[in-house]
Amino acid sequence: MGDRPTHLPPGTPFGDHYTVEGLVRLSEGRMFYLANDVRPDLPTRRCWACGHAENPRSAQTCASCQAPMKDRRFLVSARWYASRHDAYLRYYDKHIVHPGLASPVDVFLMDDVLFSVVPYGGEGLMVDEAAPMSNGRLLDLAQRIVGTLAFLHRNGIRLAWLNRANLLVGTDSIIRLYDLEVDHTLDNGSAIPDEDQGEVLKSVGEMLRRYCDVEADDLARFLTEIEEGIEVTVAQLGRQVESRFPVDAQRTYPPLVGGMSDVGLTRQLNEDNWGWRRLSDRTKLFVVADGMGGHDGGEIASALAVKTLCDTARERHEGADLVEDVLESLLEESFQAANNMVKDTADAKGTDMGTTLVCMLMLDNRVGFLANVGDSRGYLLRGGTLHQITKDHSLVQKLLEKGRIKPEDVRGHHHSNILLRTVGTERDIDIDLFRVDLEPGDKVLMCSDGLWNEVEDRDIESVLNTYQDPRIATRELIRAAHFGGGKDNVTLMIVTIPS
Repeated sequence: MGDRPTHLPPGTPFGDHYTVEGLVRLSEGRMFYLANDVRPDLPTRRCWACGHAENPRSAQTCASCQAPMKDRRFLVSARWYASRHDAYLRYYDKHIVHPGLASPVDVFLMDDVLFSVVPYGGEGLMVDEAAPMSNGRLLDLAQRIVGTLAFLHRNGIRLAWLNRANLLVGTDSIIRLYDLEVDHTLDNGSAIPDEDQGEVLKSVGEMLRRYCDVEADDLARFLTEIEEGIEVTVAQLGRQVESRFPVDAQRTYPPLVGGMSDVGLTRQLNEDNWGWRRLSDRTKLFVVADGMGGHDGGEIASALAVKTLCDTARERHEGADLVEDVLESLLEESFQAANNMVKDTADAKGTDMGTTLVCMLMLDNRVGFLANVGDSRGYLLRGGTLHQITKDHSLVQKLLEKGRIKPEDVRGHHHSNILLRTVGTERDIDIDLFRVDLEPGDKVLMCSDGLWNEVEDRDIESVLNTYQDPRIATRELIRAAHFGGGKDNVTLMIVTIPS
C-alpha cells in the first residue's frame, strides 16, 4: 500500500480525453472525481458511441457513425494500491456488460494511479447513504448483487470483496456494482468454482447486515450467518434471499434510527465501527467505537468491541429479568467482556490496539442506560436543546475540570488525542454508567470524536432539529464533519424516542 496521492484540482487535463471538474468523494483506497471530455488543448475528440477518436474538436457529428458529438460527463475512480491493478485491467479487457454493472468505458494508468471511467448521469455512491434500508429495498439489493456476482463468476471473474464504495446509486434508486475490487480472472472460458466464492459473500453479508433496521432481527441474523462464513454458494444464497421476500419484504418499521460511518477527508483507514442489536421486544442496544492502532489494530479493536458487547448482551439477556438493576449490571458486564476481549486479543497479537466505546441499552423506549470509555460521546436532544450525557476520559477534559482551559478550547485542542482511559489497555477497566429517563420526541446521539471535534454542539443541535428523519440527519452530520475539515473518521448513530 502507498499513501493517498495528491488530488487533481479542477481544470486539470488527465488521460487522453478528460478534464477534472472536481473531487467529489473519498473512501478507503479510492478518490472519486467528476470529469468531462471538454479538452480545448486537444485538436480531436472521441465519439463515445463508436470509439472513433479522430473527430475534429469542432465537429457536430462523428465522422465514423454520425452520432451527435455532445459534451460528456464521467465519474472517475482513482485507486493507488497497485496489488490488484493488473487484475482490474484484465477485467476491463473482457468488456463485460450486465444490467447490474456500471461497466467502465475507459481505464488507464497515470503516475501509478489506476483511473476507471464510467458515464455520469447524476448517480451517487452508497457510501453517502445512512442505515437502515427498508427490508424490501435491502432484499432487492441483495438479489441484484447475487445475480451480478453469479454473472461475474460464470465469466471467470472473482472479487476480493464488496463494500459500500462499490455500489453506485442511480437517480431511479437502482443500484449497480461499480469500480470492483477484482482479485482474479480466468481467461480460458472457465467459471469461478463454488469453493472460491465464499470470501466475497462474507463481505456482502457484512455490508447488507449494516443496513438492517434494529427491528429487523431475523433478517440481520440471516445476513450475520453469511458474514461469518456459513457454507453457501452464490446460487444458494440467491435462493435463500428469494425465499425471504414473502415475509421480510412486507415488514416495515417507523423511521426512528440512523447510523453511518465515514473515513473522513484525510485518513486512509476507517478505524471506527458501530452496531445495533434488538435484544427483545422491550430492549435494544446501540454501540459506537473509535479504534486506535492502525492496520490490523484499531479497526480490529473497534469491530471486536462492538461484536463482543452485542453478542454478550444478547447471551446474558436470555432469561434475565427485565428490571432496571439487572439491565444496568448486564450492560456493565457486557462492556467489560468487550474490554477484556480486546485486551486479550492485543496481548496475543503483541500490539497496543485499543478503542473508545459508547453505548446505550434502552428499555421500553423510556429508560436509557449509557456507558462509555474514552472520548466517544453520548448526547441527548430534548425540547430542541442538546445536552452532553457522557464525560470524556481525556487529558483535555482534565484540563477543563482543573480550570486550565475554557470550554471553547476543548474542540481542536492540540492534546485532544491523549486519552486517559480506553478499551483494551487493561483488564477490568473502570466504566462510566449513566441512567437517562427518556421522553417521547427525545433524540439520543452517540458519536466518535470525528463528529464533535469538527462540528460545534450548536450546529449538531441545529441539524438534529432541522431533519426529523434520523437517516437524513445522520447523513447531514457526516457532511457537516466534512465541511469542518474531516480530519478524522466520523461515526454516529441517532435514536429517536417514539410517542
